[in-house]
Amino acid sequence: MREYINQLEKELSKFNIKLTDKQICNFSIYLELLMEWNKKINLTSIVEPNEILTKHFVDSLSIAKWLKDGNYVIDVGSGAGFPGIPLSILMENCSFLLVDSLNKRVKFLDEVINKLKLKNTRAIHARAEELAHFKEYREMFDIATSRAVANMSTLLEYLLPFCKVNGLAICMKGNNIKEELIKSKNACHLLKGNIEKIDNFYLPFSEYERNVIIVRKMEKISEKYPRRQGKPAKEPIQ
Repeated sequence: MREYINQLEKELSKFNIKLTDKQICNFSIYLELLMEWNKKINLTSIVEPNEILTKHFVDSLSIAKWLKDGNYVIDVGSGAGFPGIPLSILMENCSFLLVDSLNKRVKFLDEVINKLKLKNTRAIHARAEELAHFKEYREMFDIATSRAVANMSTLLEYLLPFCKVNGLAICMKGNNIKEELIKSKNACHLLKGNIEKIDNFYLPFSEYERNVIIVRKMEKISEKYPRRQGKPAKEPIQ
């Protein structure tokens, strides 16, 4: 485990992130839980510890620079907890809500939260299309983020209804995003978003290309968004 922690610290130094002893301990426990649970349920297709560190932990923390102390953050389609759990370990002064539509993944998230004593974090079993219409969640978050969940048009329809006006939707994508961005222009306009920055980079010591699209919510959006369950994915806004 020490070898893996050394790798994690080395890679995170490329993002100017330094972990405390407590955070190192939490990442070690998280890695062990992920590998243990992955034998029972399919949480991730990436199973080698060194790849989990780079492609999940470090990738998740690559967006930490966009968060500020006191932010309320929602991670939509959190799955095995990415990017929400790594961010909650690092950003102890932020609050996190992890949302997933599959209950067995939420049970895993609950165990991680309990074992790591992440008092700033909770997980709920829900679909984004439904949750965003509840007043306690709609336009309540400083940051809405998601990783590897959907195309840009669909993703914006999931995320922007959760954002406060002037909040950020942080869309974590891989390479070849040019066509997605073109196709999502109308969705971004209808959902009152404005792309402020596209952060293109490679994960440390790898050929793994990433693009993080930062979209600011400019004003309130129509109550009809997001559309009913399944609609954003089946019929993305054109």
